[in-house]
Amino acid sequence: MSKCRAAQVLLSVGLFLLASTAHAEPVPVELRQVDGQWELLRDGEPYLIRGAGGSGDLKRLAAAGANSIRVWHTDGAGPVLDAAHALGMTVAVGIWLEHERHGHFDYSDEKQVREQWEQARAAVLKFKDHPALLLWGVGNEMEEFGSGDDPRIWAAVNDVAEMIKELDPNHPTMTVTAELGGGRIEWVHQRTPAIDIHGVNAYGGAASIAERMRKGGATKPYVITEFGPRGPWESKTTDWDAPIEQTSTQKADFYRQTYQKSVLDSPGMALGAYAFLWGNKMEGTATWFGMLLDDGSKLGVVDAMTELWSGEAPADLAPTIEPVTVSPASTVLPGGEVLATVAVSDPEGESISLRWAVRPESGDYATGGDFREAIPDIEGVVMEASGLSAKLRMPDKPGAYRLFAYARDPAGNAATANIPLLVKEPPRSQ
Repeated sequence: MSKCRAAQVLLSVGLFLLASTAHAEPVPVELRQVDGQWELLRDGEPYLIRGAGGSGDLKRLAAAGANSIRVWHTDGAGPVLDAAHALGMTVAVGIWLEHERHGHFDYSDEKQVREQWEQARAAVLKFKDHPALLLWGVGNEMEEFGSGDDPRIWAAVNDVAEMIKELDPNHPTMTVTAELGGGRIEWVHQRTPAIDIHGVNAYGGAASIAERMRKGGATKPYVITEFGPRGPWESKTTDWDAPIEQTSTQKADFYRQTYQKSVLDSPGMALGAYAFLWGNKMEGTATWFGMLLDDGSKLGVVDAMTELWSGEAPADLAPTIEPVTVSPASTVLPGGEVLATVAVSDPEGESISLRWAVRPESGDYATGGDFREAIPDIEGVVMEASGLSAKLRMPDKPGAYRLFAYARDPAGNAATANIPLLVKEPPRSQ
């Protein structure tokens, strides 16, 4: 082998070793309390979490002013940590703890609980020294719904958190509950000592988290680990129990109010927040929770959060949209015709394209965030569309449906609104 070739090999090996050890030094993160005020420190500097949860493009998230991403489990966490580190971001890494409601796990089964603990331990050992790691999220809504006070579950949470503290002194522990009702504050703040931070997933009531924490006797700081629009389970409904979804413009205002009241107006308690969802998913409807559409189009909530995260609004804002109206009524007979209208505008005065779509109603509005299949458009329902209106001929099959309006500007920014519709059973002949 020539000296030149040998030097190249040594250089390649050196670069490989450098890359393989690049993640060997963790960046220490700690909690500090002074005069009853909590603060998160990263590498000795105050760190307010400006984040989102989801799997959308991290570069776009960083460009919007966010500094952190939340993942719910350690599957695939390595590439997320690497990508975040390259962008100067951090990751709240979730350690998934099973939910009994899914039917395959029992917290009374010592073997299952131990195996879960062992899996968590392996994940901690794998990722604890990564410089992008911010904190550990021990479980997500594992307490289930209702009172959330099952001592078996909380014992498992504390056991995992204790193990983390023994293995990783550089990162705090957090557990995430579904809102604050029942025994959640007592269990997290008084009866789970190895947990440092209370993560709260909250939607309609997110703006009042700080007030309710104080009244509930909270002693630990919190992170809003999911926040967004009102959920389907807490929204007004039609006469046939279909939830009314906020427009994307209304959602942007709702996100802004939540962040202002529960983070910016609550220093000393709030360590920051993760908006939900950086990406797109089917839950309730295809547009209920995503900050982006499935083609990546940016909605108004991204503009709102960009301004809150960075201090500056984007140069090109998403269109605004008003609720869809229909005539003669939102309930029709099979094959009945409906005229739909919506008002949209673009802040920069650009032209807007409008697409209408009708889909069967999902009928699944439960909490929990479980995976749902996307529902395709029904072809042929939109007879004609012109300007800001569309003429529909509803399906012959009785049932619940939903009409969606998608507005887009030339830059690819978008706005959405929808309205539930009902095709009634025809009257029976005498």
